[in-house]
Amino acid sequence: MSQITATALAEEIGERLKQARLNRDLTQSQVATLAGIARKTVLNAEKGKVQLEILIAILMALDLTGQLDLFLPKQEISPLQLAKLQGKRRQRASGQNSTSKEETPEW
Repeated sequence: MSQITATALAEEIGERLKQARLNRDLTQSQVATLAGIARKTVLNAEKGKVQLEILIAILMALDLTGQLDLFLPKQEISPLQLAKLQGKRRQRASGQNSTSKEETPEW
């Protein structure tokens, strides 16, 4: 596994956001307006300091949400996890303590 830090990776993502903005010939102010955020928030995102919801808004403004499947593909449930979930599945209560229908009162 790579020895890159979370901070370094966040800064790299910020640089990529900045380059995507520049490739679209947009200013920080224009992206901020499209995303519904402040220009300073775009600036901070480009430095790698951004909340997830803001990052998504910027990606939407830059029309990059289609790239999310490459960034983080949808995860299928593993057979091991499925088995664990099925083990925790709640059983329906029958309301009867015996298996004999003869003991069931008729109302």
